[in-house]
Amino acid sequence: MRLQIPPALHHRQFRLLWLGLMVSIAGSQMQLTAIHWHIRDLSGEPNPLALGGIGLARILPIMLFSLVGGAAADTFDRRRILFITQSGMAMVALSLALLTYRGQISIQLIYIFTALQAALISFDIPSRQSLIPNLVPARDLPNAFSMTSIAFNTGAILGPALAGVVIATWGLGYTYLINAFSFGAVLIALLLIGPVAQLKGKHAAKIDISSVKEGVGFIFKQPIILSTMLLDFFATFFASANTMMPIVARDILGVGEKGYGLLSSAQSIGAVLAGLVFSQLHKVRRQGTILLTSVIVFGLGTIIFGFARSFWAAMTALIVMGASDSVSTIIRNTIRQLQTPDYLRGRMTSINQIFFQGGPQLGEVEAGIVAQIFSVPIAIVTGGIGCILSVLWVRQHFPQIATYNGDEPMRAGVPAE
Repeated sequence: MRLQIPPALHHRQFRLLWLGLMVSIAGSQMQLTAIHWHIRDLSGEPNPLALGGIGLARILPIMLFSLVGGAAADTFDRRRILFITQSGMAMVALSLALLTYRGQISIQLIYIFTALQAALISFDIPSRQSLIPNLVPARDLPNAFSMTSIAFNTGAILGPALAGVVIATWGLGYTYLINAFSFGAVLIALLLIGPVAQLKGKHAAKIDISSVKEGVGFIFKQPIILSTMLLDFFATFFASANTMMPIVARDILGVGEKGYGLLSSAQSIGAVLAGLVFSQLHKVRRQGTILLTSVIVFGLGTIIFGFARSFWAAMTALIVMGASDSVSTIIRNTIRQLQTPDYLRGRMTSINQIFFQGGPQLGEVEAGIVAQIFSVPIAIVTGGIGCILSVLWVRQHFPQIATYNGDEPMRAGVPAE
Protein backbone atom coordinates (compact mmCIF):
# COMPACT_ATOMS: atom_id res chain seq x y z
CA MET A 1 0.00 0.00 0.00
CA ARG A 2 1.35 3.41 -1.01
CA LEU A 3 1.75 5.76 1.96
CA GLN A 4 0.05 9.14 1.71
CA ILE A 5 0.38 12.34 3.70
CA PRO A 6 -2.39 12.10 6.33
CA PRO A 7 -5.22 14.55 5.49
CA ALA A 8 -5.06 16.31 8.86
CA LEU A 9 -1.45 17.36 8.24
CA HIS A 10 -2.51 19.37 5.19
CA HIS A 11 -3.96 21.94 7.60
CA ARG A 12 -1.20 24.31 8.76
CA GLN A 13 -2.60 25.14 12.20
CA PHE A 14 -3.09 21.49 13.14
CA ARG A 15 0.34 20.59 11.74
CA LEU A 16 2.04 23.18 13.96
CA LEU A 17 0.22 22.03 17.08
CA TRP A 18 0.93 18.38 16.24
CA LEU A 19 4.68 18.96 15.93
CA GLY A 20 4.81 21.00 19.12
CA LEU A 21 2.89 18.38 21.07
CA MET A 22 5.18 15.58 19.92
CA VAL A 23 8.20 17.35 21.43
CA SER A 24 6.39 18.37 24.61
CA ILE A 25 4.90 14.93 25.19
CA ALA A 26 8.33 13.33 24.92
CA GLY A 27 9.51 15.61 27.72
CA SER A 28 6.42 14.95 29.84
CA GLN A 29 6.84 11.21 29.47
CA MET A 30 10.48 11.55 30.52
CA GLN A 31 9.30 13.28 33.70
CA LEU A 32 6.56 10.72 34.38
CA THR A 33 9.03 7.85 33.99
CA ALA A 34 11.55 9.62 36.20
CA ILE A 35 9.01 10.30 38.95
CA HIS A 36 8.13 6.60 39.27
CA TRP A 37 11.82 5.64 39.43
CA HIS A 38 12.51 8.52 41.82
CA ILE A 39 9.87 7.32 44.28
CA ARG A 40 11.26 3.78 44.08
CA ASP A 41 14.70 5.21 44.90
CA LEU A 42 13.48 7.38 47.76
CA SER A 43 11.50 4.47 49.22
CA GLY A 44 14.67 2.41 49.65
CA GLU A 45 12.82 -0.85 48.97
CA PRO A 46 9.84 -2.06 46.89
CA ASN A 47 6.84 -0.05 48.14
CA PRO A 48 3.74 -0.44 45.95
CA LEU A 49 1.70 1.89 48.17
CA ALA A 50 4.17 4.75 47.73
CA LEU A 51 4.02 4.31 43.95
CA GLY A 52 0.24 3.93 43.99
CA GLY A 53 0.01 7.20 45.91
CA ILE A 54 1.02 9.04 42.73
CA GLY A 55 -2.33 8.08 41.25
CA LEU A 56 -4.13 9.66 44.20
CA ALA A 57 -2.06 12.83 43.88
CA ARG A 58 -3.08 13.10 40.23
CA ILE A 59 -6.76 12.31 40.45
CA LEU A 60 -7.83 14.53 43.37
CA PRO A 61 -7.09 17.84 41.58
CA ILE A 62 -8.70 16.51 38.41
CA MET A 63 -11.87 15.63 40.29
CA LEU A 64 -11.84 19.08 41.88
CA PHE A 65 -11.05 21.27 38.86
CA SER A 66 -12.01 19.31 35.75
CA LEU A 67 -15.59 20.58 35.37
CA VAL A 68 -14.41 24.16 35.83
CA GLY A 69 -11.68 23.55 33.26
CA GLY A 70 -14.25 22.32 30.75
CA ALA A 71 -16.49 25.34 31.28
CA ALA A 72 -13.45 27.59 30.86
CA ALA A 73 -12.64 25.92 27.51
CA ASP A 74 -16.15 26.74 26.27
CA THR A 75 -16.07 30.28 27.69
CA PHE A 76 -12.59 31.64 26.97
CA ASP A 77 -10.13 31.39 24.10
CA ARG A 78 -8.83 27.81 24.16
CA ARG A 79 -5.50 28.83 22.66
CA ARG A 80 -4.86 31.36 25.44
CA ILE A 81 -5.74 28.79 28.11
CA LEU A 82 -3.09 26.50 26.62
CA PHE A 83 -0.50 29.28 26.87
CA ILE A 84 -1.17 29.49 30.61
CA THR A 85 -1.30 25.75 31.34
CA GLN A 86 1.76 24.86 29.27
CA SER A 87 3.77 27.65 30.93
CA GLY A 88 2.61 26.50 34.37
CA MET A 89 3.64 22.91 33.74
CA ALA A 90 7.05 24.10 32.57
CA MET A 91 7.48 25.85 35.94
CA VAL A 92 6.49 22.66 37.80
CA ALA A 93 9.16 20.69 35.91
CA LEU A 94 11.76 23.37 36.59
CA SER A 95 10.92 23.31 40.31
CA LEU A 96 11.35 19.53 40.45
CA ALA A 97 14.73 19.88 38.72
CA LEU A 98 15.98 22.53 41.16
CA LEU A 99 14.84 20.62 44.25
CA THR A 100 16.49 17.45 42.96
CA TYR A 101 19.77 19.23 42.23
CA ARG A 102 19.80 20.70 45.74
CA GLY A 103 19.03 17.37 47.39
CA GLN A 104 15.84 18.81 48.92
CA ILE A 105 13.38 16.52 47.12
CA SER A 106 11.13 14.07 48.98
CA ILE A 107 8.25 11.76 48.17
CA GLN A 108 5.86 14.27 49.76
CA LEU A 109 7.15 17.11 47.55
CA ILE A 110 6.84 14.91 44.46
CA TYR A 111 3.21 14.29 45.41
CA ILE A 112 2.60 18.05 45.83
CA PHE A 113 4.11 19.01 42.46
CA THR A 114 2.31 16.10 40.80
CA ALA A 115 -0.98 17.42 42.20
CA LEU A 116 -0.18 20.94 40.99
CA GLN A 117 0.53 19.66 37.51
CA ALA A 118 -2.71 17.65 37.56
CA ALA A 119 -4.62 20.83 38.41
CA LEU A 120 -3.11 22.50 35.34
CA ILE A 121 -3.92 19.44 33.22
CA SER A 122 -7.57 19.80 34.32
CA PHE A 123 -7.66 23.01 32.28
CA ASP A 124 -5.19 21.95 29.58
CA ILE A 125 -6.83 18.78 28.26
CA PRO A 126 -10.37 20.18 27.70
CA SER A 127 -8.95 23.17 25.82
CA ARG A 128 -6.46 21.10 23.82
CA GLN A 129 -8.87 18.37 22.74
CA SER A 130 -11.62 20.90 22.01
CA LEU A 131 -9.21 22.98 19.93
CA ILE A 132 -8.39 20.16 17.51
CA PRO A 133 -11.85 20.09 15.85
CA ASN A 134 -11.46 23.86 15.34
CA LEU A 135 -8.28 23.27 13.31
CA VAL A 136 -9.55 20.69 10.79
CA PRO A 137 -12.84 20.12 8.97
CA ALA A 138 -15.18 17.39 10.23
CA ARG A 139 -14.22 15.01 7.42
CA ASP A 140 -10.60 14.97 8.64
CA LEU A 141 -11.32 14.77 12.36
CA PRO A 142 -10.85 10.97 12.73
CA ASN A 143 -7.51 11.33 10.97
CA ALA A 144 -6.58 14.25 13.23
CA PHE A 145 -7.17 12.12 16.32
CA SER A 146 -5.18 9.29 14.75
CA MET A 147 -2.29 11.70 14.20
CA THR A 148 -2.67 13.05 17.73
CA SER A 149 -2.41 9.49 19.00
CA ILE A 150 0.77 9.04 16.95
CA ALA A 151 2.22 12.26 18.38
CA PHE A 152 1.40 11.21 21.93
CA ASN A 153 2.75 7.72 21.56
CA THR A 154 5.87 8.76 19.63
CA GLY A 155 6.64 11.04 22.55
CA ALA A 156 5.79 8.22 24.92
CA ILE A 157 8.32 5.98 23.14
CA LEU A 158 11.12 8.52 23.07
CA GLY A 159 10.44 9.96 26.53
CA PRO A 160 10.80 6.84 28.70
CA ALA A 161 13.67 5.48 26.59
CA LEU A 162 15.53 8.79 26.92
CA ALA A 163 14.64 8.96 30.60
CA GLY A 164 16.34 5.63 31.22
CA VAL A 165 19.51 6.85 29.49
CA VAL A 166 19.44 10.28 31.17
CA ILE A 167 18.83 8.83 34.65
CA ALA A 168 21.67 6.33 34.23
CA THR A 169 24.07 8.90 32.74
CA TRP A 170 23.33 12.31 34.29
CA GLY A 171 20.78 11.71 37.04
CA LEU A 172 17.10 12.31 37.71
CA GLY A 173 17.31 16.11 37.83
CA TYR A 174 18.15 16.38 34.14
CA THR A 175 14.95 14.58 33.12
CA TYR A 176 12.90 17.28 34.83
CA LEU A 177 15.03 20.06 33.32
CA ILE A 178 14.69 18.69 29.79
CA ASN A 179 10.93 18.47 30.26
CA ALA A 180 10.77 22.10 31.36
CA PHE A 181 12.37 23.20 28.08
CA SER A 182 10.22 20.84 25.98
CA PHE A 183 7.08 22.88 26.72
CA GLY A 184 8.62 25.63 24.63
CA ALA A 185 7.74 23.65 21.47
CA VAL A 186 4.00 23.94 22.18
CA LEU A 187 4.28 27.60 23.18
CA ILE A 188 6.03 28.43 19.89
CA ALA A 189 3.42 26.43 17.94
CA LEU A 190 0.58 28.32 19.65
CA LEU A 191 2.20 31.63 18.72
CA LEU A 192 2.54 30.59 15.06
CA ILE A 193 -1.01 29.21 14.86
CA GLY A 194 -2.60 32.60 15.45
CA PRO A 195 -6.27 33.20 16.37
CA VAL A 196 -8.61 30.19 16.16
CA ALA A 197 -12.37 30.53 15.73
CA GLN A 198 -14.67 28.61 18.06
CA LEU A 199 -18.42 28.46 18.51
CA LYS A 200 -19.99 29.65 21.74
CA GLY A 201 -23.19 28.60 23.44
CA LYS A 202 -25.65 30.48 25.60
CA HIS A 203 -23.48 29.96 28.73
CA ALA A 204 -20.26 31.08 27.09
CA ALA A 205 -20.29 34.51 28.72
CA LYS A 206 -19.64 33.16 32.23
CA ILE A 207 -18.64 30.13 34.27
CA ASP A 208 -21.40 29.07 36.66
CA ILE A 209 -23.26 26.03 37.90
CA SER A 210 -25.81 26.18 35.07
CA SER A 211 -23.00 25.92 32.52
CA VAL A 212 -21.61 22.85 34.26
CA LYS A 213 -25.10 21.32 34.54
CA GLU A 214 -25.64 21.80 30.83
CA GLY A 215 -22.53 19.75 30.08
CA VAL A 216 -23.40 16.98 32.55
CA GLY A 217 -27.00 16.85 31.31
CA PHE A 218 -25.84 16.50 27.72
CA ILE A 219 -23.61 13.51 28.54
CA PHE A 220 -26.35 11.60 30.35
CA LYS A 221 -28.72 12.12 27.41
CA GLN A 222 -26.20 10.61 24.99
CA PRO A 223 -25.84 6.86 25.74
CA ILE A 224 -23.26 6.35 22.99
CA ILE A 225 -20.97 8.96 24.56
CA LEU A 226 -21.64 7.83 28.14
CA SER A 227 -20.90 4.21 27.25
CA THR A 228 -17.47 5.11 25.84
CA MET A 229 -16.66 7.02 29.02
CA LEU A 230 -17.71 4.15 31.28
CA LEU A 231 -15.75 1.70 29.16
CA ASP A 232 -12.70 3.94 29.45
CA PHE A 233 -13.04 4.26 33.23
CA PHE A 234 -13.59 0.63 34.16
CA ALA A 235 -11.06 -0.81 31.72
CA THR A 236 -8.27 1.48 32.88
CA PHE A 237 -9.25 1.18 36.54
CA PHE A 238 -8.73 -2.57 36.51
CA ALA A 239 -5.86 -2.80 34.03
CA SER A 240 -3.77 0.17 35.17
CA ALA A 241 -0.50 -0.77 36.85
CA ASN A 242 2.00 1.53 35.17
CA THR A 243 3.30 2.77 38.50
CA MET A 244 4.28 -0.82 39.31
CA MET A 245 6.69 -0.80 36.35
CA PRO A 246 9.80 0.07 38.42
CA ILE A 247 9.13 -2.97 40.63
CA VAL A 248 8.50 -5.21 37.60
CA ALA A 249 11.70 -4.00 35.91
CA ARG A 250 13.97 -3.88 38.94
CA ASP A 251 12.71 -6.60 41.25
CA ILE A 252 10.96 -9.17 38.98
CA LEU A 253 12.75 -9.00 35.62
CA GLY A 254 16.07 -7.81 37.05
CA VAL A 255 16.79 -5.04 34.53
CA GLY A 256 18.19 -1.60 35.31
CA GLU A 257 17.32 1.94 34.30
CA LYS A 258 17.69 1.38 30.55
CA GLY A 259 15.57 -1.77 30.60
CA TYR A 260 13.00 0.11 32.67
CA GLY A 261 12.94 2.89 30.07
CA LEU A 262 12.35 0.39 27.25
CA LEU A 263 9.55 -1.35 29.14
CA SER A 264 7.93 2.02 29.80
CA SER A 265 8.09 2.77 26.06
CA ALA A 266 6.71 -0.58 24.91
CA GLN A 267 3.00 0.26 24.99
CA SER A 268 3.64 3.38 22.97
CA ILE A 269 5.55 1.39 20.33
CA GLY A 270 2.42 -0.68 19.76
CA ALA A 271 0.27 2.44 19.84
CA VAL A 272 2.32 4.18 17.16
CA LEU A 273 2.13 1.14 14.89
CA ALA A 274 -1.64 1.03 15.27
CA GLY A 275 -1.89 4.80 14.80
CA LEU A 276 0.11 4.62 11.55
CA VAL A 277 -2.31 2.03 10.17
CA PHE A 278 -5.29 4.18 11.16
CA SER A 279 -3.72 7.28 9.60
CA GLN A 280 -3.93 5.58 6.20
CA LEU A 281 -7.61 4.67 6.54
CA HIS A 282 -10.17 7.15 5.24
CA LYS A 283 -13.26 5.33 6.47
CA VAL A 284 -13.59 2.92 9.37
CA ARG A 285 -16.84 1.00 9.72
CA ARG A 286 -18.20 -1.15 12.57
CA GLN A 287 -16.43 1.15 14.98
CA GLY A 288 -18.39 -0.05 18.03
CA THR A 289 -17.41 -3.69 17.49
CA ILE A 290 -13.78 -2.72 16.89
CA LEU A 291 -13.81 -0.62 20.07
CA LEU A 292 -15.13 -3.43 22.29
CA THR A 293 -12.76 -5.99 20.75
CA SER A 294 -9.72 -3.75 21.20
CA VAL A 295 -10.43 -3.29 24.92
CA ILE A 296 -10.77 -7.07 25.37
CA VAL A 297 -7.39 -7.53 23.66
CA PHE A 298 -5.98 -4.89 26.04
CA GLY A 299 -7.20 -6.95 29.00
CA LEU A 300 -5.71 -10.16 27.59
CA GLY A 301 -2.39 -8.41 27.02
CA THR A 302 -2.43 -7.22 30.63
CA ILE A 303 -2.92 -10.79 31.87
CA ILE A 304 0.01 -12.02 29.76
CA PHE A 305 2.18 -9.16 31.06
CA GLY A 306 1.36 -10.15 34.63
CA PHE A 307 2.60 -13.68 34.00
CA ALA A 308 5.73 -12.60 32.07
CA ARG A 309 9.06 -13.55 33.63
CA SER A 310 11.36 -12.53 30.79
CA PHE A 311 12.12 -9.08 29.44
CA TRP A 312 11.04 -9.86 25.87
CA ALA A 313 7.80 -11.57 26.91
CA ALA A 314 6.92 -8.48 28.93
CA MET A 315 7.86 -6.19 26.02
CA THR A 316 5.68 -8.16 23.59
CA ALA A 317 2.68 -8.10 25.91
CA LEU A 318 3.07 -4.36 26.47
CA ILE A 319 3.30 -3.68 22.71
CA VAL A 320 0.03 -5.59 22.17
CA MET A 321 -1.57 -3.61 25.00
CA GLY A 322 -0.43 -0.34 23.46
CA ALA A 323 -1.72 -1.19 19.97
CA SER A 324 -5.14 -2.20 21.23
CA ASP A 325 -5.38 0.83 23.52
CA SER A 326 -4.49 3.14 20.63
CA VAL A 327 -7.30 1.71 18.49
CA SER A 328 -9.86 2.15 21.25
CA THR A 329 -8.63 5.67 22.07
CA ILE A 330 -8.88 6.87 18.46
CA ILE A 331 -12.41 5.52 18.08
CA ARG A 332 -13.60 6.80 21.47
CA ASN A 333 -12.28 10.30 20.81
CA THR A 334 -13.78 10.42 17.33
CA ILE A 335 -17.21 9.28 18.54
CA ARG A 336 -17.31 11.82 21.35
CA GLN A 337 -16.08 14.80 19.35
CA LEU A 338 -18.33 14.19 16.35
CA GLN A 339 -21.41 13.64 18.53
CA THR A 340 -20.85 16.82 20.58
CA PRO A 341 -21.65 20.40 19.45
CA ASP A 342 -18.62 22.68 19.43
CA TYR A 343 -19.93 24.99 22.17
CA LEU A 344 -20.17 21.97 24.53
CA ARG A 345 -16.89 20.28 23.62
CA GLY A 346 -14.87 21.68 26.51
CA ARG A 347 -17.41 20.56 29.09
CA MET A 348 -17.83 17.15 27.46
CA THR A 349 -14.06 16.70 27.44
CA SER A 350 -13.76 17.78 31.08
CA ILE A 351 -16.35 15.20 32.14
CA ASN A 352 -14.58 12.61 30.04
CA GLN A 353 -11.33 13.65 31.70
CA ILE A 354 -12.72 12.54 35.04
CA PHE A 355 -13.38 9.13 33.52
CA PHE A 356 -10.18 8.61 31.52
CA GLN A 357 -7.91 10.15 34.14
CA GLY A 358 -9.86 8.83 37.12
CA GLY A 359 -9.80 5.24 35.86
CA PRO A 360 -6.02 4.80 35.58
CA GLN A 361 -5.14 7.00 38.57
CA LEU A 362 -7.56 5.27 40.94
CA GLY A 363 -6.51 2.02 39.30
CA GLU A 364 -2.92 2.71 40.30
CA VAL A 365 -4.04 3.15 43.90
CA GLU A 366 -6.02 -0.09 43.66
CA ALA A 367 -3.05 -1.89 42.07
CA GLY A 368 -0.78 -0.63 44.85
CA ILE A 369 -3.11 -1.95 47.55
CA VAL A 370 -3.56 -5.36 45.87
CA ALA A 371 0.19 -5.61 45.22
CA GLN A 372 0.96 -4.73 48.84
CA ILE A 373 -1.44 -7.40 50.15
CA PHE A 374 -0.68 -10.12 47.60
CA SER A 375 1.97 -9.35 44.96
CA VAL A 376 2.59 -7.17 41.91
CA PRO A 377 1.93 -10.01 39.40
CA ILE A 378 -1.40 -10.83 41.06
CA ALA A 379 -2.39 -7.15 40.94
CA ILE A 380 -1.65 -7.03 37.20
CA VAL A 381 -3.32 -10.33 36.26
CA THR A 382 -6.51 -9.68 38.23
CA GLY A 383 -6.62 -6.21 36.68
CA GLY A 384 -6.64 -7.72 33.19
CA ILE A 385 -9.49 -10.03 34.15
CA GLY A 386 -11.44 -7.10 35.57
CA CYS A 387 -10.90 -5.17 32.33
CA ILE A 388 -12.46 -7.95 30.24
CA LEU A 389 -15.43 -8.27 32.60
CA SER A 390 -16.03 -4.52 32.40
CA VAL A 391 -16.30 -4.73 28.59
CA LEU A 392 -18.98 -7.39 28.90
CA TRP A 393 -20.87 -5.22 31.42
CA VAL A 394 -20.82 -2.15 29.17
CA ARG A 395 -21.86 -4.24 26.15
CA GLN A 396 -24.86 -5.59 28.08
CA HIS A 397 -26.06 -2.26 29.50
CA PHE A 398 -25.36 -0.12 26.42
CA PRO A 399 -26.14 -2.23 23.34
CA GLN A 400 -25.93 0.93 21.18
CA ILE A 401 -22.14 0.81 21.36
CA ALA A 402 -21.96 -2.60 19.66
CA THR A 403 -24.05 -1.42 16.69
CA TYR A 404 -22.32 1.93 16.21
CA ASN A 405 -20.97 1.99 12.65
CA GLY A 406 -19.26 5.37 12.25
CA ASP A 407 -21.51 6.92 9.62
CA GLU A 408 -24.21 8.12 12.01
CA PRO A 409 -25.37 11.79 11.76
CA MET A 410 -22.88 14.22 13.35
CA ARG A 411 -23.75 16.88 15.89
CA ALA A 412 -20.36 18.58 15.74
CA GLY A 413 -20.06 22.15 14.50
CA VAL A 414 -16.49 22.51 13.22
CA PRO A 415 -15.55 25.96 11.99
CA ALA A 416 -12.33 24.83 10.30
CA GLU A 417 -12.35 24.53 6.53
